[in-house]
Amino acid sequence: MSAQSNTERPFPRSVLIAGAGDVGTRLAHRLLAKGRKVFALRRGEAVGGDGIDWLRGDLTRPGSLSGLPAVDAVVFSPTPDARNEAAYRAVFVDGLRHLLDALPVPPQRTLFVSSSAVYGEHGGEWVDEDTVPDPPGFNGRVLLEAERSLAAWQVGGVSLRLAGLYGPGRTQLFERLREGKAAVPRGREVYANRIHVDDAAAALAFLLDLPAPETVYVGVDDTPLLIDVLYDHLAGLIDAPRPPDGPGPAGVGNKRLSNARLREAGFRCAWPDSREGYAALLPPSHVGARPARDTF
Repeated sequence: MSAQSNTERPFPRSVLIAGAGDVGTRLAHRLLAKGRKVFALRRGEAVGGDGIDWLRGDLTRPGSLSGLPAVDAVVFSPTPDARNEAAYRAVFVDGLRHLLDALPVPPQRTLFVSSSAVYGEHGGEWVDEDTVPDPPGFNGRVLLEAERSLAAWQVGGVSLRLAGLYGPGRTQLFERLREGKAAVPRGREVYANRIHVDDAAAALAFLLDLPAPETVYVGVDDTPLLIDVLYDHLAGLIDAPRPPDGPGPAGVGNKRLSNARLREAGFRCAWPDSREGYAALLPPSHVGARPARDTF
């Protein structure tokens, strides 16, 4: 199949989610609520009773992908077995090819859940879809290769580069703050970029229905925050000590991600500021006595 640009199409009535983890399952339930037919591919035993048609198959083993249904759209959101280049390549590059080869007909739209790891160091400057990728690590390099591979197929490819995810079940940061294990680069203007898992799922649902999407979007909330501002605020919410000065996150680069393209298309985050999103994860009894909002 050859490359083509995205053209206006009706919304997909059937969707296959390849790699239905946290975000993918949240997306599936959003699509079911819209009356869509949803298939979900996973390596383990199929489950049932939730309205999703679960399929069993391994993206790294083409022979396990026989008999896949014809669908209008695909969401490609797998998780590698290990954090190394071989595992990433086997799933994101080879697995994408195996899946598209196995489908009985080309989907009208294929969403790839990519990552802001494709960007490099930008000294805290704004970064958007027009910023030239320069991934500092193998994960970003492999994801960028997969994005480019997708663009070479005639399957309506769209890549969503997600920022750091948080939400229900993703509250390790609270524990690190309580235990004094979180450090922040104080006074060095290093930014955190976040998106709530529900907003990530909502953005994917939005892009599935968008009539004529661009080929790349950045998935992030409206409010990039200095890491020390975010962590100090969260420490106040849970009455934990302010984290000490320390190095910034390794291997991700310092940047402020912009969601302007998604916003201009009509998407709005339910949690535009991660301070409010994190606070909503805490039961009232766990919120400390110092929840005043920081500003900068």
